[in-house]
Order: sequence, then structure tokens, then C-alpha cells
Amino acid sequence: MNIKKQFLDGMIYQNPVTVQLLGMCSTLAISTTLFNGLGMGVSVLVILTLANIFISLLRNIIPSKVRIACYIVVIAGFVTIVDLLLKAYIPSLSASLGLFIPLIVVNCIILGRAESFASKNGILASALDGIFQGLGYTVILVVMCVIRELLGNGTFGGGILNNGEGIRIIPEGIPALGMILPVGGFLTLACVIAAMQYFLSKPKKDAKNEEVAK
Repeated sequence: MNIKKQFLDGMIYQNPVTVQLLGMCSTLAISTTLFNGLGMGVSVLVILTLANIFISLLRNIIPSKVRIACYIVVIAGFVTIVDLLLKAYIPSLSASLGLFIPLIVVNCIILGRAESFASKNGILASALDGIFQGLGYTVILVVMCVIRELLGNGTFGGGILNNGEGIRIIPEGIPALGMILPVGGFLTLACVIAAMQYFLSKPKKDAKNEEVAK
């Protein structure tokens, strides 16, 4: 178990959004305010970590032919718990995220990590994988929320700061409304993915240039 590698994979090299391109629907749909981004990110992190732990515990007794169905049942159980807790204690977040919390059941990030990692590794490694992959998802989601909220609404911290109104940074009338519409989500995600891919490809290009120079 290499904790540093797991952390870097989750945050950068195997980031679920910018590298694996998973969880696109929720990423595009709810990344309009910081409140939504943090809420969805933390929810996915908690569910992913708990599902990984539970599936790792049961990996040796789950029949291979029905493993996907079993994974979905496990994930659905934790999604239901999180959904009910949000409705009970943070109803405004539950209302804002709407169906996207129940739809975490079919989120490719969680099912993908269950199949590719938790079903093949121990409990601690699976728990760390869930935490780091969840953090990677949350960071990208928050980055997108900050960009879209700032450029589309002119505020920062919507739903959290200043009685939920957010702190106004750009005067009203100047922000581009399209940034908080679906087209803004696609544009922002494209830019974030392009930036990540450039970052990942730069060391390879530098190494190739050094070889050519030699």
C-alpha cells in the first residue's frame, strides 16, 4: 500500500473527473454555487469511502456473477442514509441538489472504484482510495463552482456566505449569465480538463525534449 501514490492518483493522475471522465452528469448539473459543490462533493466522498470499506470486507464472499448487483445494493444503502440525513439536517442542500443525491447510486465513480479497487484490495487501502478519489472529485467540483458562480453570477460562496447570497465581487449586470447555464458547465469543464491534461503531458514533453537534445 502506497499512501502517497494513492493520494496523487486521486487528486491528479487518476482524478475521477479530469482524467477518468466519470461523474460528468452531476459535475455539469450542480456546479453553479459553492454550497452545491461542497455538498455534492462531501456526499460522494462519504458514500464512496463507506462503500469501498464494505465491499472490501465482503469481496471474498460475493459471487463473481452477481458482484455488480451486490455493489449497487451496498451503494444504494449508503446513498439512502446520506439522502435522509441531508433531508433531516440540511434540507436546503437536499432541495438544491434534488435528484442528484439519489442518482449517486449509479454514479460511475463509486461503481468504478468498487469494481477496480475495493473488490481487489484490503480494507485500509480501499478506505484511503475512497477518501482520495472523493477528495479529487470534490476539489474539481469546487473549482468549477467557484469559476461558474463568479463569472455567471458575480458572487463567491453562494448558499454559504452572506446569508446564502454570497459575497458580491463583480457588480450586477456585468457577469455572463451563460456561465451558470448548461453551456457554461460544458465550457468550464472543458477548460479544467484541458488544463489538467496540459499539466500531465508537460513532464513527458520535457523528458522527450531532453532526450532529443542529448
